Amino acid sequence: MRVRIGVLGPVLAWSETGSGLDLRGPRHRAVLARLVVARGRVVPVDRLVDDLWAQPPAGAVSAVRTFVAALRRALEPDRRPRAPARLLVTEGPGYALRVEADAVDAWRFEAAVAEAATASPRLAVALLDGALGEWRGSAYADFDESWSGTERSRLDQLRLGAIERRADALLESGRPGEAVPGLDALVAEDPWREEAWRLLALALYRTGRQVEALAVLRRARSLLDERHGVAPNARLRRLETDLLRQTDPGVEGAEQVWAATTAAYDQNVGSRSSARLESTVGLLRSLALTGGTGLGTAQEQRAAAVEAAERLGDPELAARVIGGYDVPAIWSRSDDPARSARIVAAAESALARLGSAAHDVDRARLLSVVAVESRGVPGPRPAEAAAEAERLARGLGDPALLAFALNGVFMQSFGRTGLAPERDRIGAELVEIATGRRLPAFAILGHLVRLQARSASADFDGADEHAAAVDLLAERHERPLAGVFTDWYRAMRMAAHAVPLEEVEAAYRAADARLDGAGMPGVRRGLLPLALLCSRLQRGAPLRFADDTDWGPYEPWVRPLVLLERGRRSEAAGSLRRAPAPPGDLMAEAMWALTGRAATALGDEAMTTRVEAALRPAAGELAGAGSGMVTAGPVADLLEELRASRDAIP
Repeated sequence: MRVRIGVLGPVLAWSETGSGLDLRGPRHRAVLARLVVARGRVVPVDRLVDDLWAQPPAGAVSAVRTFVAALRRALEPDRRPRAPARLLVTEGPGYALRVEADAVDAWRFEAAVAEAATASPRLAVALLDGALGEWRGSAYADFDESWSGTERSRLDQLRLGAIERRADALLESGRPGEAVPGLDALVAEDPWREEAWRLLALALYRTGRQVEALAVLRRARSLLDERHGVAPNARLRRLETDLLRQTDPGVEGAEQVWAATTAAYDQNVGSRSSARLESTVGLLRSLALTGGTGLGTAQEQRAAAVEAAERLGDPELAARVIGGYDVPAIWSRSDDPARSARIVAAAESALARLGSAAHDVDRARLLSVVAVESRGVPGPRPAEAAAEAERLARGLGDPALLAFALNGVFMQSFGRTGLAPERDRIGAELVEIATGRRLPAFAILGHLVRLQARSASADFDGADEHAAAVDLLAERHERPLAGVFTDWYRAMRMAAHAVPLEEVEAAYRAADARLDGAGMPGVRRGLLPLALLCSRLQRGAPLRFADDTDWGPYEPWVRPLVLLERGRRSEAAGSLRRAPAPPGDLMAEAMWALTGRAATALGDEAMTTRVEAALRPAAGELAGAGSGMVTAGPVADLLEELRASRDAIP
């Protein structure tokens, strides 16, 4: 049985199920607390006696042994008589507590504080929120002995420092308003912490409360002068000077560099210079990876930049502007097919106008654009463009260009079902190239591709490793959109396992909330209801969808099942007959699986045979899991149902 011990408040202990353990009287808890302070080291019985009593009574040693015996029964209730204790052990002249490193709240708190000291701002906030949440009151609140007082003071100083580090991380993350309440409480609790005053003033200033920020600094100066007769430290004094000048020391340097650079650019680069278009593409690449509205804006302005470059009539400039936007793409459906078609047409036009004079770099980039932007487009041209771009990039020996070309190859790797192993190889090469050449955006792409492929083969341990790698890279390089895909993956992972349906649906809804506003309508539209439908089908639960549910692009393959659920069998049969073959994309296996379920329910032999032929190459996969988003269950099980259904038809 795993035990949890709490000392950040009254001393308590819990079983692994969360039930409180009976630690008996205050001296029993004192023995346990004293052993926690020792951090696994042996505490001699004589020391325990001295720490428990100011004037030890006769028989104190025997009493300590009695306390230890009672604690052992509480901590290890299933231990057999005369079996050696595992947690509270006897060693030499005393006792030691041997529990896991995460079993004691104070130990978890210290570990998190240590990790947060060197973590990125966003990770530090998460770590410290959890660490500070461990506190239930004053540490070792039951006791007032010297050993507990020393430890209480040490932990409390760590707690105060953790509040400051959390505030600093919030400021670095651009969330000053969230830092103010904790800092307000901190300076009220300990008004002599100059760093807390400085952070509070800075947080207030960054939330637009300059008068309050200056008042905080004056109050700090007054307290320090009146109570200690000392002036504020140099950082506090410098901050007051900066705020009076209305300059922010945390962002001044970056803002000055930006302002100086853009001013010089505007002064020296003419408004009609082609260099402006090329520079704009570079900015749009960065904007697309920022999250929020950045991706949608970048996509719109990228199309505008392409149109502007075409109007200038310089095919080489057009090639650089069109091919310079090498933002990695993971989803196999365009957010705006019409816009993508215009960009493909511009790329093909530039290729035709350059002809044999085109540089191989320009050709490879333009062909990669054709391959990436033609995702889901039928016909041989997109795949041919992807293959030619890859050939050129390998010949040029340019890792960044090859990564872009492989993105196009990935987008054209859906010619039939069951190609997850091929995509896994593409992802592995992307990871290798991008890691070796410090191309974080393509490293994230490679790990996401492998996450999808491993999910398709039900290798969730492998997929977990790639999800963790994505999250780490996203945190380190500020790529918030990547987390959208790992959130959906973890919800899908729950759906693929025996997790209660209500928990699966809650996870999917939370993932969908994060996807809202991420600038990826091609991913989001219809995805949540599809995920819920697949989960309910696998568990045999009622579908229960409103008539106005927006199924997005999945409607033709979902509709027969929804109609069947409502008892409209003839309409369902007609809808099934009209359903086209699913497009070649990440959802192909899932759409075929839904079609197969409807076909077996309706006894449609022709459609059953068609689905069976389409899914046979994916017999070893989970239908839809290759998307990293949803799963419609094992393809092998569905194939067996299809065969049985066909055999049962007279």
